[in-house]
Amino acid sequence: MLSFHVHIAQGSELPPTTESSVTSSLKTYIIHVKRPEGKIFTESEDLESWYHSFMPPTVMSSKEQPRLIYSYRNVLSGFAARLTQEELRAVEKKNGFISAHPEKMLYQQTTHTPKFLGLQQKMGLWKESNFGKGVIIGVLDSGITPDHPSFSDAGMPPPPPKWKGRCELNGTTCNNKLIGARSFNNAAKAQKGEKAEAPIDEDGHGTHTASTAAGAFVHHAEVLGDAKGTAAGMAPYAHLAIYKVCFGGRCPESDILAALDAAVEDGVDVLSMSLGQRNPHPFFKDNTAIGTFAAIQKGIFVSCAAGNSGPLSGSLVNGAPWILTIGASTIDRRIVAKAKLGNGQEFDGESVFQPSNFSTTLLSLAYAGKNGKQESALCANGSLNDIDFRGKVVLCERGGGISRIAKGKEVKRVGGAAMILMNDKVNAFSLTADVHVLPATHVSYAAGLKIKAYINSTVTPTGTILFKGTIMGNSQSPAVASFSSRGPNLPSPGILKPDIIGPGENILAAWPFRLDNSTNSKLTFNIMSGTSMSCPHLSGIAALLKCSHPHWSPAAIKSAIMTSADILNLGNQPIVDETLQPANIFATGSGHVNPSRANDPGLVYDIKPDDYIPYLCGLGYSDTEVGIIAHRTIKCSETSSIPEGELNYPSFSVVLGPSQTFKRTVTNVGEAYSSYVVKVTAPDGVDVRVQPNKLHFSETNQKETYSVTFSRIGLGNKTQEYAQGFLTWVSAKHTVRSPISVKFLKGNDVTKQQLPLLDNNSNVRKLPY
Repeated sequence: MLSFHVHIAQGSELPPTTESSVTSSLKTYIIHVKRPEGKIFTESEDLESWYHSFMPPTVMSSKEQPRLIYSYRNVLSGFAARLTQEELRAVEKKNGFISAHPEKMLYQQTTHTPKFLGLQQKMGLWKESNFGKGVIIGVLDSGITPDHPSFSDAGMPPPPPKWKGRCELNGTTCNNKLIGARSFNNAAKAQKGEKAEAPIDEDGHGTHTASTAAGAFVHHAEVLGDAKGTAAGMAPYAHLAIYKVCFGGRCPESDILAALDAAVEDGVDVLSMSLGQRNPHPFFKDNTAIGTFAAIQKGIFVSCAAGNSGPLSGSLVNGAPWILTIGASTIDRRIVAKAKLGNGQEFDGESVFQPSNFSTTLLSLAYAGKNGKQESALCANGSLNDIDFRGKVVLCERGGGISRIAKGKEVKRVGGAAMILMNDKVNAFSLTADVHVLPATHVSYAAGLKIKAYINSTVTPTGTILFKGTIMGNSQSPAVASFSSRGPNLPSPGILKPDIIGPGENILAAWPFRLDNSTNSKLTFNIMSGTSMSCPHLSGIAALLKCSHPHWSPAAIKSAIMTSADILNLGNQPIVDETLQPANIFATGSGHVNPSRANDPGLVYDIKPDDYIPYLCGLGYSDTEVGIIAHRTIKCSETSSIPEGELNYPSFSVVLGPSQTFKRTVTNVGEAYSSYVVKVTAPDGVDVRVQPNKLHFSETNQKETYSVTFSRIGLGNKTQEYAQGFLTWVSAKHTVRSPISVKFLKGNDVTKQQLPLLDNNSNVRKLPY
């Protein structure tokens, strides 16, 4: 046992203040500190004593709410504390202090999918991976509904011996499915003086994501009579460990770090985080990136939502290369509600609420914005008082920061009979099925314009909604959902993100509450959309691959998922986006996940945790900034820094002025004796040369290295800023595909380095072009 004395630096006492004035000026800070040279903390008390030594003496002797709220052991060297500005200045003067910043708030990024993804109970990946049996998925979200049938442990073994977690469910015991549940709300308690909360889900988001990742088989699942079938998570026999970090939709950074710290200690295999900041930040200021780097060092796979700020370019978050960053796609199930007009035109839309008693008789149809007011057109709360909409079908426009369901509430408030919700131009053809409060349908922007034109063409416009229920089969699926955040990856433009897309639009999964007034509170499901929904799909798939290939590293699993992805939809055409045009790779990443092919990828691009250090130095980060991420002292001058493109990543993101050459190393995880030949689909305006152009393997786990040189042809692509293509290694059995993104530098820019720049106002790294 390590024993040592901590000497608290005695400075001048801070001036006395009243308790109320202190409380009002307190903020929670994440504080990074060095660990004492040569000291190894074997006891948590030793570590806490070290952290306490940084706090002003008057703070630590105070009888008020504890100010040091978390001491981090695994995911960073530092702690979270509530301090005033003056107290923070005192902390900054202590020996060993590195940096501090106010904690940021993260937000949630919000049956049929196993079949849609090709998972079958009696064959293929589900059978080969034993449905994920023995793998532990840690879910950081809003908690859990423990007695939901999706979390039944029927037929499941106990957790593996390595499991060290605990169950903090009051009056409810965990089981062999739900093996741990904890709540981390010290930040909320410190801010509001609230009591500790049990990890019970109060908003549904955490229950939905957990069951998507690893829910048990539940027969007769449905939502208001639609989307009927058997619900199951991606890894139905995997164990679940729940870490509640979100309270009222807000997820404090200090709580998330504490949960990550516990999850690493508890022994999870996969971390699923459907959370994200509003904007991307440099990795040394992004505590999700910092905390998850510690996780992958322990062999834990991490998947995160890309964000719901699409289709805006550069809106993606959680873009660190050690994280699997996931965008959202549609599935081939629609819950159809047709808008029918008096002139005979019909337009397909979607809605979960499908009342069986709604009349098909044409009703008076009116445009909500006929008074010329924008807030009325958007059906904002209280905006429809000026006109009589009683008994009418009302056309509302999407947007304005008003939820889709809230628009229906406003129509219902003024006596409207039904609502047609038309998309805005940005969301185009991307539709969402919602549990509306009145008969409604959500139609495309193009359909909305035609409905508007019809209303303006006649004195007595009429319309109604025809509810058609669940319809399977859509050749344009999967398509990229409009809300799915897009690259480029601003903190690191040389790493292509997102990595992958997966089902995230209109996903059925477990829910804590009934959506109708029935008393059956057990068999409850809901349909939700968001990259929050696509993230747990990939977390569950990663668990299957971990079970099937227990010795694969997190990077190897990630590579298998990326290089085996689909780039064509069910109609054998390129995957489209919300405009119904081919989606670019800043929307799709490597493509749409194909779990069965990921289980047998042929080759993988592996990365060891220490391989990220030269990459981070190459980003231009200082020794201190890289050390914050690496959780140890780093000297970039002694590390062979590499450009972003030299990281052994399964994709390429290239900024082209002069020619650039990058190396990649692949590991054979297929047949011992195998040969691959390269096939290049070059981006327009780019010459791509690969050496060697053939790879030969004679044993499993053999590694081979190749180089690829990217050169402009003339001035490059003359009409587009970006170009894209693919580099594919093909054998008799396998196709190992890597996407290529090329950005053409112009004029004087060709001499600039491919480095992100820091905007001092936003702390967001911006591209130098």
